[in-house]
Amino acid sequence: MKAIIPVAGAGTRLRPLTYTQPKPLIPVAGKPIISFIIDQLREAGVEDFVFIIGYLGEKIQNYVEQTYPDIKKTFVNQDIRQGSAHAIWIAREHFREAEELIIYFGDVIIDVDFKTVVSSECSCLGVKKVNKPWEYGIVELDKKKTIKRLVEKPKIPKSELAMVGFYKIREVSMLIDALDFNIVNNIRSNGEFPLTDALMRMVERGVKLLPVVVDNWFNCGKKEVLLETNANFLDREGYASQELPSFDNSIIIHPVSIGENCEIENSIVGPHVTIGNDTRILNAIVRDSIIGNFASIKEVILQKSVVGNDAAITGVRQSLNIGDNTEIDFSS
Repeated sequence: MKAIIPVAGAGTRLRPLTYTQPKPLIPVAGKPIISFIIDQLREAGVEDFVFIIGYLGEKIQNYVEQTYPDIKKTFVNQDIRQGSAHAIWIAREHFREAEELIIYFGDVIIDVDFKTVVSSECSCLGVKKVNKPWEYGIVELDKKKTIKRLVEKPKIPKSELAMVGFYKIREVSMLIDALDFNIVNNIRSNGEFPLTDALMRMVERGVKLLPVVVDNWFNCGKKEVLLETNANFLDREGYASQELPSFDNSIIIHPVSIGENCEIENSIVGPHVTIGNDTRILNAIVRDSIIGNFASIKEVILQKSVVGNDAAITGVRQSLNIGDNTEIDFSS
């Protein structure tokens, strides 16, 4: 079995943070999003990965190669982004001979029994009921609870079940045929080639596709969801920092994740704060936030903020979304 991880997106809704930091490498509870995906699949027995990279792809490749030297991995570059189906299609020669396929989009984290899904005898995909189904690819079910229709961002949805970006495909050759057909014939939805349309063509050709309702779905493409995800995982066992050094005249309100070589003085940090390595926090209050590596936070009250690597903030209370290599000084 192979896993396809599309991570070529630009993460436009998280800008300016994603101008220099690819979204899959943003830390959640002290762990990059892409590591959640890889670790979940490895625990289910998957060891062969194809990463479809594009925007800032060299950073993702470097991280995966350094962090996971023992997995089998291939990197395919998507130079022009034309949708999820196009991303998977350009990597087809790397999974054409696979007996089964897992597709897991690189900007989501889900809670589901992965071992059960991986061992399923039928093709299936993860779904979750949503409040605004017109914003997502949705599925419609027949009386036997089998998927009868898939629609990408319908104007008038007939279902509230959204696809969460996780798929298990047994009919690999039929998937490639469906991708080929739509791309060769330029069949698009909303100007792109979504995976939804290729899966619909497979259903029309008789493939049985089952829905798997996931327990939780964290679509980390927005700042608010990113912070919610960070808080959720810090509340779980095994993610928050347990043994921390003594910080000078500071209060740490758990749960938090604090990286190595951090300097915290005269500050209150937490709850639900993730801090990267080598960051300095001085005379500050920080809560419900994500702070990158080598950041500097001084004389400021931060809440519900995302601050990138090497960023510097001094002297104001705000809710911020700050990209890498940024310096902001409100003290003057």
